Amino acid sequence: MTTDAFLADCRARLAFDLLGNTWNSVVLWALRHGPRRPGELRAAIGGISAKVLTQTLRRLEFNGLVTRCAYGGSPPRVEYRLTPLGRTLLDPIEAFGAWAHVHGDEVMAAQERAEGTGG
Repeated sequence: MTTDAFLADCRARLAFDLLGNTWNSVVLWALRHGPRRPGELRAAIGGISAKVLTQTLRRLEFNGLVTRCAYGGSPPRVEYRLTPLGRTLLDPIEAFGAWAHVHGDEVMAAQERAEGTGG
């Protein structure tokens, strides 16, 4: 694939969009060990509102990356789990996380330099 084809490939853009949304990757990573209820996800993730989590889970479900499982009972409960397609994103997410661990200080230093020069 040439560079121009890569930039023009809407499937590549789709992949970047899926991983570019912070909460998508975080929620997928939080589901890597098995199904979780929304409250469990919020507790594991931290810093995400119920509304944003719901929007993220719906977006991931729409894209075929998670499955919503509703169970009857009193009270009824819902769990989310990764689909096989969703599992295929765990390696790229882990690679991005490893890159951030190695290079995060460099990025933050560059941001601080840019802020110190007025932009």
